[in-house]
Amino acid sequence: MTNEPIDLLISARWIIPVIPEDQVYEDCSVAIDGGNITALLPSAEAKRKYSPRQQVELGNHVLIPGLVNAHGHAAMTLLRGFADDYPLKTWLEEHIWPAEMRWVNEEFVQDGTELAIAEMIRSGTSCFSDMYFFPESSAKAAIQAGMRSQIAFPVFDFPSPWGRGPDEYIHKGLQLRDDYKGRELIRIAFGPHAPYTVSDEPLRKIATYSEELETSVQIHLHETAEEVATSIKQYGVRPIQRLKELEFFSPLTQCVHMTTLDDTDIETIAAFNAQVIHCPQSNLKLASGLCPVAKLLEADINVAIGTDGAASNNDLDIFGELNTATLVAKAVAGDPTVVDAHQALRLATINGARALGWADHIGSIEPGKAADLAAVALGTIETEPLYNPASQLVYTQSGSRVSHVWVNGTALMADRQLLTVNEMEVLTKAKLWRRKLVDA
Repeated sequence: MTNEPIDLLISARWIIPVIPEDQVYEDCSVAIDGGNITALLPSAEAKRKYSPRQQVELGNHVLIPGLVNAHGHAAMTLLRGFADDYPLKTWLEEHIWPAEMRWVNEEFVQDGTELAIAEMIRSGTSCFSDMYFFPESSAKAAIQAGMRSQIAFPVFDFPSPWGRGPDEYIHKGLQLRDDYKGRELIRIAFGPHAPYTVSDEPLRKIATYSEELETSVQIHLHETAEEVATSIKQYGVRPIQRLKELEFFSPLTQCVHMTTLDDTDIETIAAFNAQVIHCPQSNLKLASGLCPVAKLLEADINVAIGTDGAASNNDLDIFGELNTATLVAKAVAGDPTVVDAHQALRLATINGARALGWADHIGSIEPGKAADLAAVALGTIETEPLYNPASQLVYTQSGSRVSHVWVNGTALMADRQLLTVNEMEVLTKAKLWRRKLVDA
């Protein structure tokens, strides 16, 4: 009897498929062909059934879906540590925005995004969402590295290095969407920065385009108590209520941060099935507030995880975010049982996929889905004794132990070696940018 030929067979000591929930499979294998998962089955059976062109043995690893970083500003890796320890308004208006106006161009975004992609791959991320200037450069970097990405083009009321105003931002963004239409690994989304930087007319226009084109919208929302207070003073309503009146919300809406929420805010988000993207470390570092994750999940709102930019984090390690997210959620709820390890993993996998509209393709290890996967080495001093692989992933800072990452069955990293990004070139460019900014 001839074994069935396939492209790749990955065998692991443990597999956490995410769907079905709360499961850990031992000594199983994932069969991959044509970039997709064809089967998940016991390793002994897999080796009898398949004849793989390539086989990867992960004897002391856990295999999981590739992580989804649902919100970030990738090129801001080049501003990592540039302006630390300021509140959000001061940080943006007195430090970050002036630096961006002077330095951000296509080259800055290309180089910064490549650095970010390398960092994300090394900590298990296979899909990321980006919102930054010169999104065409971010998209180019993602395609070159073989990363799956949502590129949200920015929209402001005011000029920036990328455009003069909302009409130009939207025009250029829609052109970018046309340029990448039909590409498997990339989707273009609207990225209105925030209610306090975008006025009613552009927000209405974006909502209309989103519905007509079935295109996602990502927006910073309820990031700080000051934002909410300013909205009440200026518009007479909280930002979420203002957006509701503009008919802005839908399942395509991705609401980032969401730290200052009352029960009515939560009811509104739930009613429209909008998505929430939680960035715990950035929110803590900027003292922006705490997202009530347990309350949102209890209201059946989909909550995903993002790192935000490296200028306010200062890293892009989703495992670190999960550790912080679950600890903060327990403290905010006053309940140690909320957001357990498996729930935390769902935030960064299937929930992230749902938030970006990709749940039919990624986020779990199921036959028919794309082979976007990550492997994490266990059995180290920091992870023994091992009673629960999910707990070890979430509570023991696992990003540095990621050994392999695949997107569509193609390896982006193997045994900690980056395969689609030139590590030395990325490091050299990052150091050159630092010299430029320091010597300016």
